[in-house]
Amino acid sequence: MRLIEKPDLFDNGARIANESTEVFDTMKAFLATTCIVTGAMLAGGCATKKYVRNTTAPIQAKVDQVGEQTATNSTQIQETKNDLKSVDEKAQSGISAAQERAATADQHAGDAMNKATQADQTATQANQKADQNAQALNTLRGVVANIDDYKLQTSATVPFGFNRYTLTAEDKQELDRLANDVKSDKRFFIAVEGYTDSVGPKQYNEELSRKRAEAVQTYLVAQHDIPIYRIHIIGLGEEKPVDTAHNRAARAKNRRVEVKVFTADQVMASMNTADRGQENK
Repeated sequence: MRLIEKPDLFDNGARIANESTEVFDTMKAFLATTCIVTGAMLAGGCATKKYVRNTTAPIQAKVDQVGEQTATNSTQIQETKNDLKSVDEKAQSGISAAQERAATADQHAGDAMNKATQADQTATQANQKADQNAQALNTLRGVVANIDDYKLQTSATVPFGFNRYTLTAEDKQELDRLANDVKSDKRFFIAVEGYTDSVGPKQYNEELSRKRAEAVQTYLVAQHDIPIYRIHIIGLGEEKPVDTAHNRAARAKNRRVEVKVFTADQVMASMNTADRGQENK
């Protein structure tokens, strides 16, 4: 019978123990290596962070500075844009105002030109009218020159008794005839001159002659409604005798009132005719 050889338990234990020791040593070596590598890595990591921090800090500061400068520039750019916009708006406003003023100036210039043309036309018409007026004036000067030279139209002589100044019936009839002759006239005046003879004081005769003239004036105004402002009276006493003889007949002739009617109707009629002739031109 063959005996089966059994392994030696001691040898197995020793072998196992040796193997265990080897495994433990291997693990220790691995752990040590790991620790060394980890420490190296940690040490390297710290060194890298510090390097990175020291390296990037200035860069970050520069970046921050650039960012601040950029922000400042952006603000300035925006402000510049706003300023440019304001300037542009003002420029546009100024241009518009200038255009409006230019248009207004053009319109005023056109109006001035029109007014100048109208003024020239008016001046031409005025010159033509002035020429016509000058011609009319020359035509009328001959008439107007005598406008104050009233022409004697009619006259009457009213005799009075010695030392009397009242009117007789015959005297009134003579004045009625004269008044009827002037009623149709528009521009006239009546001159009433009172006279006396040479008998008596001069002052008395002057007063008496004026009373005789007033009697004639009163009758014409009261009986024929002749305006009193058209009658001019004067007492001349013994002045201007019609007869210088020294007898009763001569003295009777000098006791009188001379009534003379002067009219300008013929002169005015000539003027009206000239005016109508000028209007028909």
